[in-house]
Amino acid sequence: MMPMNEVYEYPMEFIPAGSFRMGDITGTGHRDETPVHEVLITRAFMMSRTQVTMKQYRVVMGCNPSRFRGPDMPVEQVSWYDAVKFCNELSRLEGLDPCYSGSGSSMVCDFEAGGYRLPTEAEWEYACRAGTETDFHTGNMTHPEDEPLDPALDRAGWYDGNSEGGTHPVGRKEANDFYLYDMHGNVWEWCWDWNANDYYASSPAEDPRGPVSGSSRVLRGGSWRDFARFCRSAYRNDFLPDYRYYDYGFRVVRTC
Repeated sequence: MMPMNEVYEYPMEFIPAGSFRMGDITGTGHRDETPVHEVLITRAFMMSRTQVTMKQYRVVMGCNPSRFRGPDMPVEQVSWYDAVKFCNELSRLEGLDPCYSGSGSSMVCDFEAGGYRLPTEAEWEYACRAGTETDFHTGNMTHPEDEPLDPALDRAGWYDGNSEGGTHPVGRKEANDFYLYDMHGNVWEWCWDWNANDYYASSPAEDPRGPVSGSSRVLRGGSWRDFARFCRSAYRNDFLPDYRYYDYGFRVVRTC
């Protein structure tokens, strides 16, 4: 295992409170991305600049479950439960109050705790957009599948059109205006929220945190093996929280 002080080298970026339009603004998406609605994020938060890497995951958890190998590549083959455990363990290592308690479907998050947690779906999209209303933070999608290459997405992230069949070291594409990398592609990112396809029709205008229950958790961002249309800022995915796959990863946040 690597020295524990390597944990603290993982950079976080300040994301200010603010409002944004959430959902399929450009009209290129799906019904569960509608209606487009105004959301206010009332509390600033810190978000990891990149997806959690294999190096950091191994330092904290003592293992590397990934199919692909490289210390600066994003960790993958982690379930939602694995990501939550990582957040709590990293919080304890840094002397912070863990956010998560309970187990299984009764897991709860203390959003006032000082420790690490997964972003809510709204926090994720707000951070991903960084003030933009285009399909990607680099511009609008012009080629929704894997070929020809989509110019905007090629600048922002790794997807089926440019990944050559696997993940890549984090931070090699263009950052958005919040200095966040790989918000589009490389690996899907687990969020806190339970999924409901009609949630946008009734979600609160301030700090939405998803339905109170469900069977699957939200993933965002797309991955190295997806078409461009699945990597858009507004695209919503979900899967069972105990599921592991070689394009499922995460990044962490802390409430300010």
